[in-house]
Amino acid sequence: MQVDMRSKPVPAQSPQSRILYVTSEMTDFVKVGGLGDVSSALPRALRVHHDVRVLIPGYREVLAHQGAIPVVARLPAASGLPACDLGKIEMPDGLVVYVVLCPELFDREGSPYGDRSGVDWIDNDVRFARLGLAAAEMVSGVADLDWKPDLLHLNDWPSALAPAFLAWRGHSIPTILTIHNLAYQGLFGAERLPALGIPQTSFQIDGVEFHGKLSFLKAGIFYASHVTTVSATYAREITTPEFGCGLEGLLRARSDQGRLTGILNGIDETWGPQSSQQLSDALQSSDWAGKPANAEQVRKTFGLAVSRGPLFAVVSRLVHQKGIDLTIQAAEILLREGGQLVVTGRGETHLESALRKLAARHPGKVGVRIGFDEAKARQMFAGSDFLLMPSRFEPCGLSQMYAQSFGTLPVASRTGGLVDTVEDGVTGFLLKETSLPELLGALYRAVDIFASPRKLNAMRRAAMQRRFGWGLSAQQYSDVYGTAAASSAG
Repeated sequence: MQVDMRSKPVPAQSPQSRILYVTSEMTDFVKVGGLGDVSSALPRALRVHHDVRVLIPGYREVLAHQGAIPVVARLPAASGLPACDLGKIEMPDGLVVYVVLCPELFDREGSPYGDRSGVDWIDNDVRFARLGLAAAEMVSGVADLDWKPDLLHLNDWPSALAPAFLAWRGHSIPTILTIHNLAYQGLFGAERLPALGIPQTSFQIDGVEFHGKLSFLKAGIFYASHVTTVSATYAREITTPEFGCGLEGLLRARSDQGRLTGILNGIDETWGPQSSQQLSDALQSSDWAGKPANAEQVRKTFGLAVSRGPLFAVVSRLVHQKGIDLTIQAAEILLREGGQLVVTGRGETHLESALRKLAARHPGKVGVRIGFDEAKARQMFAGSDFLLMPSRFEPCGLSQMYAQSFGTLPVASRTGGLVDTVEDGVTGFLLKETSLPELLGALYRAVDIFASPRKLNAMRRAAMQRRFGWGLSAQQYSDVYGTAAASSAG
């Protein structure tokens, strides 16, 4: 059995390097997906090595969380991008967070990306170009701060224009772009270039053009010093037509140049079973004795009948990528084998509706809660026997890591970070391909294991001994920073 030592302490290196971590989500304030968790945990882990600060838009949730935010700089208007203030928050643990204060762009009811009905904001190009430009202005001295970054770390398309703005303005500084999900690229019409301050000369294949549109993500990949993504397997996958979303050629070139690196995400260890106060019964490392009490609470919460059969869970965005449609199709077989299913998450309307209908057809056997509540999610990880993740692609995934720490065995596709974190037949079950027959085969394997307490408990023990802390990831990012800095200096 292989034990992951990701949480092993690592020595500090280059503590004086100033890193600006630019993100559109941070769980301290607002979260849509895994990016929020990563943006909360990774900068803190990196502080062992560097002086790391965060830049985030001034969403309504940020303003409400903090109250009055001190203004430290004024950033001027540029092209069609409005002027804004730069605020500064010091978190209780000392992490400094800069905030782009522009109420007309960010102080809105809804998510970071769209309104309450899930429709994208029509001016997302302006909103996130303003974020990228603010990062570039902190480098170029426009912000006139007493702190100036030595390196920018950007995340996904909302901040991906920053390296391009630096290039267009003639500033040289190492920039790292992390791709958390290549499927979201920030595509806008070519007519938007002037309003965003993007030179027409950059609208070409060696630039920001992507099939006749402007691609924020392609701009970041093209202009950044180095590209990372959130697992080693996904880094290989995105250089292929199957997973490259049309950008595989550029990504393959970056890989050949040694400028594409996969670094597995970690998880926040406060999510571990020993520190989860919401549980009905605590689970200790390698000890699943608390599972029955938590399973009972999960069944009560979701209105399920008392059962001695296996309890399957889905804790996920309810979208096509996650294979939710396959889970719905497989549910009938799962229930026939004596299993029960609980689902929590939010996503595509037709999948939410299909899950509600599934629960209505099987009262007492299927429970569905649309939305996300952290306390309920922890209880589901603690009480369930198996976690379903038949994803069509999964750059990293966090749920399968959380699940294993609670002794819940993932049933997952053999893709991306799932391959890198789940050991088939040891800590979970991997599908050979993402299909209904393969999912059913894995479910039968899971049910068979459940019927054998000795084998089930051996797998639970192996899963709970895995460690997915941020220590090793932070060291690997620090190494990439050093490589990018050396390359820029050369």
